[in-house]
Amino acid sequence: MNLYRYFQTFALLLFALLSGPVTAQTQPSSANSSLDTATIEKLTGLKGKLDSAEQVFKVSAPRSDLKITVAGVKMSPPLGFTSWAAFKTAGNQVMVMGDLVLLEDQVNPVMSTALDNGIEVTALHNHFLWDSPKVMFMHINGIGDTDKLAAAVGKIFEAIKQTNGKAHAAHKPFSISKTSLDPKAIETIFHSPVEKNGEVYKVTLGRTTKMHDHEAGKAMGVNTWAAFAGSDQKTIVDGDFVMAETEVQGVLKALRGAGISITAIHNHMLGEQPRMIFLHYWGSGSVKDLAQAVKAAVDTQEPQG
Repeated sequence: MNLYRYFQTFALLLFALLSGPVTAQTQPSSANSSLDTATIEKLTGLKGKLDSAEQVFKVSAPRSDLKITVAGVKMSPPLGFTSWAAFKTAGNQVMVMGDLVLLEDQVNPVMSTALDNGIEVTALHNHFLWDSPKVMFMHINGIGDTDKLAAAVGKIFEAIKQTNGKAHAAHKPFSISKTSLDPKAIETIFHSPVEKNGEVYKVTLGRTTKMHDHEAGKAMGVNTWAAFAGSDQKTIVDGDFVMAETEVQGVLKALRGAGISITAIHNHMLGEQPRMIFLHYWGSGSVKDLAQAVKAAVDTQEPQG
């Protein structure tokens, strides 16, 4: 009996000694388990820095190539002119968020690069007034595996390099003082009446949300509109889209796919339910092509009952 107890005690001690270290070694930090910083730097082409407190790895590209003044003050990258992308583990995946500093002519080609590579564009706006040259800021995010996200971000930053300093085709003078386009084409495509105000034909499509528990709709500014001016073959269009959060990427892809320029993405309200996001756009071409492009973007949205 004493011998049995001896071996029993020895077995328990041996199990404890073996199991303790193994358990500790098989539980790596979840924060670092899929955050491959070397791969992120390689595929983005940028050097990064790890925030150990939040386990976020951030790559940055200061826009030191730009000579920007704001209200007559010469600006430098630390004053808010640095493009960046931050990576963090999200369960078994990785998420990225970022902010891109862009000149006006870089906005839409860079946006298309982001959308074509699975990165969402979540905002486009200015951060300053009185800046010269005019600078826009594009916010992005995405979730997936490290390789795909880092490669996509790398393509975005490469697009910024490729479009930097690229001469933009000069905008030719265009007068809308004698609009001659046929509004029937717009009405036929949108299945909606067109209003004429001066030399501009405008179509407006309403949505609804709630503010302070009360419905807000078309007349309160919760609407998508498109304003056309010019001739049948030479027309300009500008307008505003109202979208549910889940509709933003589909509308962006449709508009950019048709060559329509996105000029802003932001909110117009606070506390509304459901939340609505607005984008502003600009395009030129024939009235038929422009109307079809805008309507195709509208068709990506869920019908509102």
